[in-house]
Amino acid sequence: MKVRTLLIVLLSCTVISSYAKETKPPAPTHADVPYAEYGRTKIDFWKAEGKGARPIMVFIHGGGWSGGSKEKISASEIEKCLIHGISVASVGYRLLGTAILPTPVHDAARAIQFIRSKAKEWNIDKNRVMLTGSSAGGCTSVWLACHDDLANPDSKDPVERESTRVQGIFVRGAQTAIDPKLIEPWIGKKVFHSMTYKSVGAETIEDALKNYSRYEPLYKEFSGYYHLTKDDPPIYMNYRSDLSVPAKNIGHGIHHGMFGIKMKEKSDQVGHGKVFLEIGGKDETGAPLKWKDPVLEVLLGKSS
Repeated sequence: MKVRTLLIVLLSCTVISSYAKETKPPAPTHADVPYAEYGRTKIDFWKAEGKGARPIMVFIHGGGWSGGSKEKISASEIEKCLIHGISVASVGYRLLGTAILPTPVHDAARAIQFIRSKAKEWNIDKNRVMLTGSSAGGCTSVWLACHDDLANPDSKDPVERESTRVQGIFVRGAQTAIDPKLIEPWIGKKVFHSMTYKSVGAETIEDALKNYSRYEPLYKEFSGYYHLTKDDPPIYMNYRSDLSVPAKNIGHGIHHGMFGIKMKEKSDQVGHGKVFLEIGGKDETGAPLKWKDPVLEVLLGKSS
């Protein structure tokens, strides 16, 4: 009986140990590569093998622009990409508390430019770049997908001459806008997470609304919703199934599926027609999804 018990314990430990190994991200090919002079502005890069220049998936972490880190990237996502010959980068950026907008978003934009500047050295295809992230990382990704190119062809800095445009994004629980006067009618007052006011330098949401004219330019500039045009790339968005409004709490509100639904409506209105929603495992109508893996679809042209 003791031998059998010991065997069970040993087998359990083996399974746990195996699981731990599987969930730990592989070591980056290049770790903590600085793309700007600030402490958090660093990139981890995993180089994929394959014939010719490789596509790349770039992860931008969440955390309300106030927390999180580039180390939060999923090990399974890295491994899936590498198996399919897709390189991976994970981006750090400066957080609220040290700076307000545009800092966290413009940091991510420069990271994209830096990655493209490394195309020859890292064997990257500049024309196959995709962004992914959740929450605030998704919000940044939406903005980058919809905003005009920030490249400055006349800059003396070769990084700044690179494009910030990407070929697609896949985001989870992303905010498509942070403008409180736009999103409160969509979702209710429980949408007012701290990122909706701290990001523009307001102390409270009451301050942001009372002095809205002061903050309006930042709200309009950094809400991807306002920038969406028909020439923007495919936008894949994943949300949880609870679409009840008004939102039940801040966590529900700031990741609400209505962000995606309104983005899709805007996409159809402007002739973009490339916002694809997953809400609780189905599309916005409750029908089975017509897409399987956005990363493989965009970067490799296949659905699974």
